[in-house]
Amino acid sequence: MSNMDTTPQEMERYEVGDRVEVYCDHNREENRVRDWLGGVVVQADYKMVAVQFIEDVYLTGGWMIPDRVLWCQQNSGMIRRAKKRRRRKAKAKK
Repeated sequence: MSNMDTTPQEMERYEVGDRVEVYCDHNREENRVRDWLGGVVVQADYKMVAVQFIEDVYLTGGWMIPDRVLWCQQNSGMIRRAKKRRRRKAKAKK
């Protein structure tokens, strides 16, 4: 296999403004979960992607990330294009 042989996934690049999902630790309904969470690419180059989230996200060790920005490699299996927009459930008014 030569260096010229690449798969389509290796060639796909994320750009600023792309809606993506990252497999990470975050809160869902007041519980910490490790699952896909939607965010927006805020910085990208040939190797790395920075994704910002609305919800709090955490490092694997449990530390909250203050700016809610996670970095991933462009070709990581931990990032993918957003499939659909998930709407938050409306809170009942009292």
